[in-house]
Amino acid sequence: MRRRVVLAIAVVAAASIVLFALPLAIVIRNSYQDAELLRLQRDAFAATRQIDVTPAPRDAIELPETADAIAVYGPDGVRRVGNGPQRADAVVRQALGAVRPANTATGGRLVAAVPLLAGERLTGVVRVSRDAGAVTGPVHRAWLALAALAGAVLLTAVEAAMVVGRRLARPLERLAETAGRLGDGDFTVSTASSGIAEIDAVAASLEATARRLGDALARERSFSADASHQLRTPLAALRIEIESIELRQGAPPEISRALEQVDRLQATIETLRAVARGRPPVRGELDLAEVVEDVAGQWRSHLAQAARPLRIATMTPSPAVGSRGVVREILAVLLENAVVHGAGVVSVAVRQASAGWLTIEVADEGEGIAPGSGDPFARREAGGHGIGLALARSLAEAEGGRLVLSRRGSGPVFALYLREPIPVPVEEMTQRPLG
Repeated sequence: MRRRVVLAIAVVAAASIVLFALPLAIVIRNSYQDAELLRLQRDAFAATRQIDVTPAPRDAIELPETADAIAVYGPDGVRRVGNGPQRADAVVRQALGAVRPANTATGGRLVAAVPLLAGERLTGVVRVSRDAGAVTGPVHRAWLALAALAGAVLLTAVEAAMVVGRRLARPLERLAETAGRLGDGDFTVSTASSGIAEIDAVAASLEATARRLGDALARERSFSADASHQLRTPLAALRIEIESIELRQGAPPEISRALEQVDRLQATIETLRAVARGRPPVRGELDLAEVVEDVAGQWRSHLAQAARPLRIATMTPSPAVGSRGVVREILAVLLENAVVHGAGVVSVAVRQASAGWLTIEVADEGEGIAPGSGDPFARREAGGHGIGLALARSLAEAEGGRLVLSRRGSGPVFALYLREPIPVPVEEMTQRPLG
């Protein structure tokens, strides 16, 4: 931002200087030229006092000695004597016609013409010309002074722009830092007053938003933790009841599967409780292929009962960073979604998404979610897609990953993105102490 502010002010200042300096430079040049023409005209007047165009028949017209080119023209416009055009040029004709002095600048020379009068009768015109270089030196010096003044003004404008840029950028940088901390989950953020009303208003709104978000998140975490805690006791009692039935003679074979579901439910509650308290399970390196095989095995029987195949395609090796329990829960939600709302073959694939990212894709052959039907991850009051998927997306984001619907419509594909482990450079490994 500082650079843009400085650049904007510098461009405006430079444009203003150019718009002001160019006309002023032209005025300076014309002023020096007019002054030199007046001096030349004055010298021509002085020369007329020494010139007599009506001498005796045998006497030639005498011209004064001067560095300028002098010529005398008769009333007919023909040169009588001197250095100048053979016939009268425009400035001489103007002096003859108006019977008054005339001057001009043409062809790199300054020219002045003054009429010669004998009594009240026009007897000729004296034309005096001088090299325009007499004006160049003073004009160039004036232009250099003007350029130096323009440079000083531009430098002052840039320095002022840097001060303004710093004054504007620092509060905004602090505001951006505060917003970043808020995005990282710090809801106690605050920003010092900058003295700029608009920025302070944004900072106050950001602080108020942080407080509201903190209160809302605290309420949700408290409710989730309390609900999870309350579920643990009836779940433990349910487990005891099922285990007691299992110990009886002639217990049905479904008891073992019921215990597996109790174990899964208990693991889910513990995972959600840890995430709700802001303390997710410790992340480490896990093999996604192993996790996929483990979770998919629990759903094979459900799919087999519906005559729906389950196909798994994994890459080797497939390590990712995450919590095994959380990744299992996300994958279980996606498989349940495919079983309940999908149709046909269910496919689970582990792929390399991009540099540093792996993805688990869960697809089926159902109708999927029609385009324009809204966000499938949005929470809904009841029924349909959305409740489990919203939870799965929250768990994925808590793991530093992403959960997206990569293909809508027929044959939907949900993709869970997880980071790969960061490789440790060999140099760093050799520098680590042993033991």
